[in-house]
Amino acid sequence: MSCVNISTLMETDHLSPRERQIMDALLILGEATARGIQDALPDPLANATVRTMLRILETKGEVQHHEDGRRFVYRPVRSRKSMARTAMKRMVDVFYEGSVTQPVSGLLQLRDTQMSD
Repeated sequence: MSCVNISTLMETDHLSPRERQIMDALLILGEATARGIQDALPDPLANATVRTMLRILETKGEVQHHEDGRRFVYRPVRSRKSMARTAMKRMVDVFYEGSVTQPVSGLLQLRDTQMSD
């Protein structure tokens, strides 16, 4: 699985690039073990490193876990919808100077966009 850089647009300045990659993977996966996250990363990272970074992200309040037997299953604290709203607002502010009509117009111009009446 390829990991896109969703959280770059979010207010995650307190996260390192690797932490952002892990958050991106969790946003795509919804919830996952350290191994699942490791497999979703765009470049190799040791499982122990992923687990350490997940503990750091948990300390920062970005993720939480529950136990499934002996495995820890992690998920983002905020919902994907909430994070998408934050990312969209930041994108509009940064790239479109606060204009909502410009990105909407751009989305409507995509060739595979079809709107119903």
